[in-house]
This record gives sequence, C-alpha cells and structure tokens, in this order.
Amino acid sequence: MIRAVIFDVGECLVDETREYGTWADWLGVPRHTFHAMFGAVIAQGRDYRDVFQEFQPGFDLYEQREARAAAGQPEHFGEDDLYPDVRPSLTQLRADGLWLGIAGNQTIRAGKILRELFADDVDLIGTSDDWGASKPDIAFFDRVAEVVPFEVEEILYVGDRVDNDLRPAVSSGMPTALVRRGPWATIQWKTPEAEELPTFRVESLLELSGLIAHFNGTAR
Repeated sequence: MIRAVIFDVGECLVDETREYGTWADWLGVPRHTFHAMFGAVIAQGRDYRDVFQEFQPGFDLYEQREARAAAGQPEHFGEDDLYPDVRPSLTQLRADGLWLGIAGNQTIRAGKILRELFADDVDLIGTSDDWGASKPDIAFFDRVAEVVPFEVEEILYVGDRVDNDLRPAVSSGMPTALVRRGPWATIQWKTPEAEELPTFRVESLLELSGLIAHFNGTAR
C-alpha cells in the first residue's frame, strides 16, 4: 500500500517559468533565447546547468545565486508560482489519510520559502542542502526513506523528471508518479522509461487521490 506521498519541487509544485526568466535577465540574454537553449540542452540529455555555460563559460551557479542575493535579486517563488492543482491536491490527499512531504534539490533559502508556504500542509520538508545529497544520487532517496515513517515501498515519490526523479526513486524501491508538465516531462513523456518506470502517469496532481485509492484497494 501507499501510505506516504513525497513531492519534488520545481515543475512539480512550483512553475519555474518566472524564475528562469529572471536568470535570463541576470545573464543579459533575451528570455526567448534562454528558454530555447534550455529546451535544447534538456533534449540532448545534458545537465540543465550547461545552459548557463553556453552563455557564460565558467558560470558558477552557487556563486551567482549569492551574487543575486547580494544585489537584492535573490531567487524567489511564492504562492502565485504554485501550479493551480497543488493546494487542492494536498488537501485531498491529507483527507485521504496520507502522510505528505516535499523533498527536492533546493537551496537553504528555497527551503525556508517552502516552509513558509507549506508549514500547515505537509509532514516533512527536506532539501538537498539540508541533507548534503542531491538527486539523482541514491543517497537523497535513502535520506527520504530514513525520515518518512513507513517502508520504502509505501512511499510514492512524485516528480517531473525521468532522470532525476523516477530512475533513482525506483532504484531505491519506491513507487513513483510522473506529472506531465514543465520542460523535462514534456520532452521525456513519450520515451520508453517515461512510459514503463512510473507507477502512475498523470496530467494533474488531482489524479493522484483516485489512483492511490485504487492501487491500495487492489493491494489489500
């Protein structure tokens, strides 16, 4: 049975369109050009951080995050950046009696924002900076398994990426859900892994409640 649901952050809960637009502005690159390069890099199976290197060789994302903060332009997301199905889906899953968490590759600053946004909605908020392990490292999912009070096979991990989310989560023993939105899921959706790896494939997080109920019903 699935007893806990853990959500990725970027392009799962948070629409990162505005945030990546601000990175284009920071680099002095037209947003359309930045987004086009972003899609090309993902389609080639490269690390998204290569996008920054294309425009500024030697670009250090960590250093530039700090530089943006010092310049009064820190990375930020808020209520308006959440996908519209996020709040109602969390409410429904909580009503279903499921244990809920958020865990993704995020900075300490982003972790603070997540805690402000979701303090009353979930049982866990964990970030790669908190844990010293980043996806797709299996150590990240081992950490999730350690802090969630259920067996690993009872923890559903929900994400938008085959490479960072599904593949390592499945390797760790977790069931998974792939949500079709954002650049990664859109590009990867019809690949064999995207069709075969996840326990569920959804267009909206609102589909999870019924799918989990059916899965748990057949699992008894």
